[in-house]
Amino acid sequence: MTPVRVCMCVLNPAITDERVMREASALAEAGYDVTVVDIEHDSGRPRTETARGVKLRHALLPDRWKRHYSPARGAGWMAFKLLRMLYATWLVVMTPADIYHAHDITALPACYLAALARRRKLVFDAHELPLVQPHIVKRRLIHSIAGRLFRFLMRRCDAAITVSPPLVDVMRKMYGGPQAWVIRNVPLYQAPVRSDRLRERLNLPVGTRIALYQGGIQANRTLDILVRAAHYLDPNTVIVMMGDGPQTAELVSMIAAEDVSDRVKMLPAVPYRELLSWTASADLGLLLFRPDYSLSIKYSLPNKLFEYLMAGLPVLTSEMDAIVDVVRTLEVGEVIRTWSPEAIGRGISTALSDARWRESRRDAALVAARDRYCWEVEKSRLVDLYKCMMNDKQGSLSERHPFEAPDSLTRAH
Repeated sequence: MTPVRVCMCVLNPAITDERVMREASALAEAGYDVTVVDIEHDSGRPRTETARGVKLRHALLPDRWKRHYSPARGAGWMAFKLLRMLYATWLVVMTPADIYHAHDITALPACYLAALARRRKLVFDAHELPLVQPHIVKRRLIHSIAGRLFRFLMRRCDAAITVSPPLVDVMRKMYGGPQAWVIRNVPLYQAPVRSDRLRERLNLPVGTRIALYQGGIQANRTLDILVRAAHYLDPNTVIVMMGDGPQTAELVSMIAAEDVSDRVKMLPAVPYRELLSWTASADLGLLLFRPDYSLSIKYSLPNKLFEYLMAGLPVLTSEMDAIVDVVRTLEVGEVIRTWSPEAIGRGISTALSDARWRESRRDAALVAARDRYCWEVEKSRLVDLYKCMMNDKQGSLSERHPFEAPDSLTRAH
């Protein structure tokens, strides 16, 4: 029997996008013939290759163009987005498939055109809530045109996926289309580890307590608040920000200007296969984003939450709905309600000063990561969605409940 062919598209390098590669590999393991079309800036890569059982077709672009991923580039940013979209569209349309799967809004036009031309099925996979980021909203004409186009495309999708239960209703109310299935951005399970890599790398004394933020160093993370909060930390406490992004230089300068270089440390991103051992060497995981930055932030359920849990870190979070639901229901951390540097600094110090509290949250986090929040459990939703879409025996996908259990963590709010 000929396997069902799937063409995924993502407009960034797929090989370093863990969500894309996890989904593609899960479908390949389930017997699908999967090709991923992506954007690649490594001139040393071939145009086609195979990784983790998945075929990759690269739209190769010069490495120097990566600077245009930042919206601060203005006209260059817009021109780059258009160019990579056109290049990817050509590759996707030239890739025969039975299902076209768009990762995020930028890949949706390409997959829509291919699905339309070949009369095949179309899946939209929203890694975040589209078109609500401030840099897009402030460009009113572009935002209006993009919103109309997105609503048109959503009505033509056979299925939709998103990463967070609250986003199911929000996305449908804003843009229409089928009711989304929640497929959380969770890592492959790894057994818990003990490590001291951060203290060793930073030459910190053994008793130093570490509050860790890991991930993109970018504006929507509001990481400047952590720099200001450092003034209110207890002695022998350090905030570590580990990752790469366009705000790195700005934060380095801010740390020097605030004279907190002894309390705030920055490290570059590490290879994903090594990440857990670095994470496990911290004492507390931070998710302190401004909920009012955008609806996408307010309703987010980022992969770093589940990476913290798998490393056994208790979590300190601001009031982001889906994250708070996990933290409170599983008792794996604490929520900060007052948004000020002093409140955050005091909150970090309080959490780090209570060893018994941290140990109980560590135990709960490790159990949650093993039994619920790992890709070995989560990927079954993706495979079930594809089975339903191909068999189509029980009516419209939008009429099927996209969750497998009745508890608050798997029910749309």
